[in-house]
Amino acid sequence: MLIIVAIILLFVLPSPWSYIACVAAMAFWIAELLFWRHKVKDYKKVVGAHTLIGRTAEVVAECRPIGQVRFDGELWSARCADGADVGQTVRVTGRNSLTLDVTTALD
Repeated sequence: MLIIVAIILLFVLPSPWSYIACVAAMAFWIAELLFWRHKVKDYKKVVGAHTLIGRTAEVVAECRPIGQVRFDGELWSARCADGADVGQTVRVTGRNSLTLDVTTALD
């Protein structure tokens, strides 16, 4: 956005001020880029199936042993050896393809 402002200022302002404003806007733009690069460079990427393990989900179709759970707004097929009823909270213990292995959570 600041680079666009710099270009507009180059054409709108009178001769000496247009160059000064353009250079200043581009300097702020570079400073902003460096700030955000420094701010986000240490963030760890949290993606992949291994991030599901240990989290909790809610049963939406009873698992005896196969059913469905809602996890972060998504429906997943689930297998629960103990059996779980609708509305019960379960903990994800593993994953086999697109089926989550779950156990009943002790709250």
